[in-house]
Amino acid sequence: MSAPARRRPGRDAIDRWTPAVRAFYEAHRSISIFVGTAVVGAILPIVVLIPPLSGFLPQTVWVDTFAGAGIFVLLALGLNVVVGLAGLLDLGYAAFFAIGAYAYALSASSFTNVHIPFWPMLLIGAFVAATFGVLLGAPTLRLRGDYLAIVTLGFGEIVPVVFTNSDELTNGTNGIAGVDRPTLPGIVFGSSDPWPFYIVILAIIALVLIFLYRLQNSRLGRAWMAIREDELAAASSGVNTVTTKLLAFALGASTAGFAGVFSAGRLVFVSPDQFGFTVSFTILAMLVLGGMGNMWGVALGAFTLFIVQSVFLKQLTNFVHPLGLPIISNIDFVQYQFLLYGIALVVMMLLRPEGFFPNVRRRRELHQAAPSEGSPEGIDAAGALQ
Repeated sequence: MSAPARRRPGRDAIDRWTPAVRAFYEAHRSISIFVGTAVVGAILPIVVLIPPLSGFLPQTVWVDTFAGAGIFVLLALGLNVVVGLAGLLDLGYAAFFAIGAYAYALSASSFTNVHIPFWPMLLIGAFVAATFGVLLGAPTLRLRGDYLAIVTLGFGEIVPVVFTNSDELTNGTNGIAGVDRPTLPGIVFGSSDPWPFYIVILAIIALVLIFLYRLQNSRLGRAWMAIREDELAAASSGVNTVTTKLLAFALGASTAGFAGVFSAGRLVFVSPDQFGFTVSFTILAMLVLGGMGNMWGVALGAFTLFIVQSVFLKQLTNFVHPLGLPIISNIDFVQYQFLLYGIALVVMMLLRPEGFFPNVRRRRELHQAAPSEGSPEGIDAAGALQ
């Protein structure tokens, strides 16, 4: 007999600590999410001080970019409720993002001379977006698959057009400028100091993650997953598919409302061209790449894709142009970001269709072994084909 393989001490320590960490996480999930978000939020500004990241952008610009990435993390978490948990394909999710942003812009700007504080508007904007989520979900209760996707796509195209054509209410294509920034005693929210926005978006993401994780393991979360697997079987088991679907649309839209209010307060400007179909497509790509159904995977996929889009593609363009290569020296990689998205999605569907960090159940479904030819399932399938 051969001697057993010698294990590294570091690996043994990891194996010993992993069950304890996992048990603590399961028993204190809210605390774990707060601690995990705080640790990640503290590490990111330090990591960008290390070359070569330090040569790309100054630290303050990196922090501002991370705050912008947090908006898309919120959007991806909300869409994950609709698509990843409930299995309802929504191609117009940017419409709820727009509704939340305009709800705050119309309630706290010099355009309307109304100045409601930012903090209550976070909840009000989420409630307004959730209301429109119910209004969208009500006519689509009998639709599935491609038909549902077409209806949501139409809704996503209608909302920006309405905001564009409502000149008296939304200032049309010019948008609404002079939106109020958040205010806190002793803290200045301004364009020159991105740290307050960065801390606020981290806190919002942590709260949303805690809420969604508890919701995922609740009776409602299990009902969403039952509808995703088989709506007819879920209805036969006593699941009220009407209210369950409406709650999925409402809760997903409310998260987009949070993101819209924060985005309007951060940019102090809202216009219809910020909420086109490309935003919905980008968020859906973040879900696919991160792993549908897994909250942390979706958040990481959204963060990674946003950083690649807003930082690394620009740096790649600046790096390639001085080389003078005959084919790619004149290419602006930012303009080809959606081509790169498409290539990445095709590769993902071929090699890892469940995403980088998938839900355990979804991974098993997509990698379930096919029945062999000699098995009863294979015989039945062959007989059915004949």
